[in-house]
Amino acid sequence: MLYKEIELAIAEKKAWALRRQLGIPNNRQLWVLACMDERLPVHEALGIKEGDAHIFRNAGGVVTDDAIRSAMLSTNFFRTREIIVLNHTECGMMTACGDFIQRALEEKGIDVENLPLDPGLPELHLEPGAFPRWIKAFTDVDEACLKQVELLRSSPLIPKDVVIHGYIWEVESGTLRRPYERLSERVNTAEAMSTDRDPHHLLQPCSEEEEGAREIKVTP
Repeated sequence: MLYKEIELAIAEKKAWALRRQLGIPNNRQLWVLACMDERLPVHEALGIKEGDAHIFRNAGGVVTDDAIRSAMLSTNFFRTREIIVLNHTECGMMTACGDFIQRALEEKGIDVENLPLDPGLPELHLEPGAFPRWIKAFTDVDEACLKQVELLRSSPLIPKDVVIHGYIWEVESGTLRRPYERLSERVNTAEAMSTDRDPHHLLQPCSEEEEGAREIKVTP
């Protein structure tokens, strides 16, 4: 009957608008830490839709005090049971070190050694010399992804039963992969293709001796 469809639509709208008051978690009970890069389509990469997750984005997709603050609230009070760390290739946080950024800011007249971290909490300060580490630049996106996962797992503010994993979005191919599992590096040479090959595969690469024996020698 039509009235049932109308009542269901009204109930769904109410649940959407008042889900915090009603104690309704996001659809996937999921919290995502992702880089702010405009080439990282979080919803597309993870196959989720609006309402499925709490999504936190910052430069590099790294664990910061504010990231922990948001993850703590989501997992302890909003019934989130899973965390996904989402980093990506060609990340801007690999293009400059913290020391360079500090020098660049100081050249603009900014005293980074006497700078409150949070304008709303002026009592929060970095120890002298800690600014470059606070930037959290990195040199290897795969290593960085795994590190963020471990930092979240080790935080006392995140319940131990929350499931945490990390993945890399390849901006060059538009695909998702696990850290260090770069398929593009395993398809262009016989040596790479031999990695984890089934020993009973019908086709096997030549040995170095066989390869040398079949080389075609051209004489002038």
